[in-house]
Amino acid sequence: MTDTPFSFEPVSAGDLPRFAGMPSFMRLPHVPMGSDHFDKVDIGIIGVPWDGGTSNRPGPRHGPRQLRDLSTMIRDRHQVSGLRPFSTKNCADLGDCPINPIDLMAALDLISGYYTKIAQAGITPLTAGGDHLISLPILRGLAQNGPLGMIHFDAHTDLADSAFGGVKYHHGTPFRRAIEEGLLDPKRVVQIGIRGTKAFGDVEWGLEQGVRIITIEEWYDLGIKAVMDEARQIVGDHPTYVSFDIDSIDPAFAPGTGTPEIGGFTSLEAQLMVRKLGGLNLVGADLVEVSPPFDQSGATAWLGASIMFELLCVLVEGMG
Repeated sequence: MTDTPFSFEPVSAGDLPRFAGMPSFMRLPHVPMGSDHFDKVDIGIIGVPWDGGTSNRPGPRHGPRQLRDLSTMIRDRHQVSGLRPFSTKNCADLGDCPINPIDLMAALDLISGYYTKIAQAGITPLTAGGDHLISLPILRGLAQNGPLGMIHFDAHTDLADSAFGGVKYHHGTPFRRAIEEGLLDPKRVVQIGIRGTKAFGDVEWGLEQGVRIITIEEWYDLGIKAVMDEARQIVGDHPTYVSFDIDSIDPAFAPGTGTPEIGGFTSLEAQLMVRKLGGLNLVGADLVEVSPPFDQSGATAWLGASIMFELLCVLVEGMG
């Protein structure tokens, strides 16, 4: 009996139906940290099954598992660019980041420690959350050489200072903390799609720091091309992180999330914007806040998995 050569290519539906076998992100090989071939990974897709920072409807801790399952429908070629990311770079499912479901601060330490090792290994991470607080420890792990720029798609700024009795760490605060900790350069942060009622003074604080906040109303007035051209100009060729909250998309398309806001992007508009990120100096990306308990049809997770494929393709493009 001969050993089958290792391949970073996804399992073919011709060999195993998409509904069969153990699910992995996009049917890629499972290559956890410390295993054989880990040092050959270029882009690692990682789950962070944690929602200890959720303030409203819980459930994003189940997001990575559901996203894995739905992502088995992803095929190997981008429909517009023709890019075959799995043939261009070594992509793998690295499994789930270690977390503590009970102790919030311990969970943040575990996540930041894990992503520090990912960065030291030279792997570009694409993360499935999890609530949006996970972006803070991810940035702690990635911003080892100075503050990063960020392009952030969301209904909310996540720049609040505190809430719920003065708690400073929840899914409405990650980017305020990241700016305060020097992980993000606020003058190279662009937030796109901000809408809904406000209560925390977050927008005002962000504008004072130099964050470019593009509300959904301004986004509609300017159009996709102008908005994304400006975003690219702001972050320039410096290292940049991308964070995509599924609630940036209208709940008509993505109802399975904890804090939905009406009047958001359509699925196609989200795709078109992410595609405009190609060629930037991207150090990683995340897709957060998919909450399976509120996603009975699985449509939100399928949309999230599809956006993750779009993000994967622009990460590959930026790597040359």
